[in-house]
Amino acid sequence: MLITMGISGVALAGLLVGLSQSYMMMLVFLVLMGLLGGGYHPAASPAISALVEPRNRGQALGVHMIGGSASYFLSPLIAAAIAAAWSWRSPFVGLAIPAIGFGIVFYVLLGRRLAPKEAERGAITSNKETPSAPGRLRRLAPFLTLSTFTQASVISIISFIPLFLVDHLGISKEIAAASIALIYSSGFWAGILGGYLSDRLGRVPVVLVTCFVASPAIYLLNLVSPGWSTAALLILIGMIMYARAPVSEAYIIDQTSERNRSTILGIYYFSSMEGSGVLTPAIGYLVDHFGFSASFTITAIAVFVVTSVCAVWLKGSRE
Repeated sequence: MLITMGISGVALAGLLVGLSQSYMMMLVFLVLMGLLGGGYHPAASPAISALVEPRNRGQALGVHMIGGSASYFLSPLIAAAIAAAWSWRSPFVGLAIPAIGFGIVFYVLLGRRLAPKEAERGAITSNKETPSAPGRLRRLAPFLTLSTFTQASVISIISFIPLFLVDHLGISKEIAAASIALIYSSGFWAGILGGYLSDRLGRVPVVLVTCFVASPAIYLLNLVSPGWSTAALLILIGMIMYARAPVSEAYIIDQTSERNRSTILGIYYFSSMEGSGVLTPAIGYLVDHFGFSASFTITAIAVFVVTSVCAVWLKGSRE
């Protein structure tokens, strides 16, 4: 009996060690994936801006948003199909192969197109590229604060929407999970619309409007009922998230020199993602202790206050 228990204990300890090693390996590769993927946005936006005229930059960046939006629909469906056909490990291999292939193809194609552009730009830099004016750099701080705080707040709220739909509105878990697709469906058109309007009306006005709309949109979650009102509001929240993104990128590109462009964009993306990482547990704490209604109201007020303060700082700016 004691020998059996001893063998069972050793087997259990071995299993735990194996599991801990698997978790550590998964954690290491998740961090590595984040590090490798983290350079995509700061590099992609300047590359796109180098291929289009400044007057069409916002619209081009809006088209760029479609790829990321489509992945939220296609990748889970493809991964689920592959896992059902083979095993849960298969999607990681199956999705990695085309990603590597596309990376090589885009590297070659973009290298051919960007190299002549960069050479041409280098020849005329002294005539056309001027350092950013001090006033422009001072406006970057409130603009980055405005855009990143709104984005982080919206992403944090989205994290709790399925739970809110199930617990507060009584919607089934399956429908609540699928309803998130309504938010990301806005990425197919909202980015292009936001970029197009910013090319004609200015970057700052478009971002200010989307950020001001974000406040009542978050608050209205308290008033929706199951049905069309919930669907419409989720689409509106997605529109706010996607319409703001390409406009913000275009503004940063417009206001920074080529030497510092990717660095500022890196700060912008880092602030958006890490900001949501900080706000999400904070909102979760509010939900646990005060409920959804109070949490949504507090978040809506915070977005309105930050937007109002930054709007005063950016007053008169249309770039």
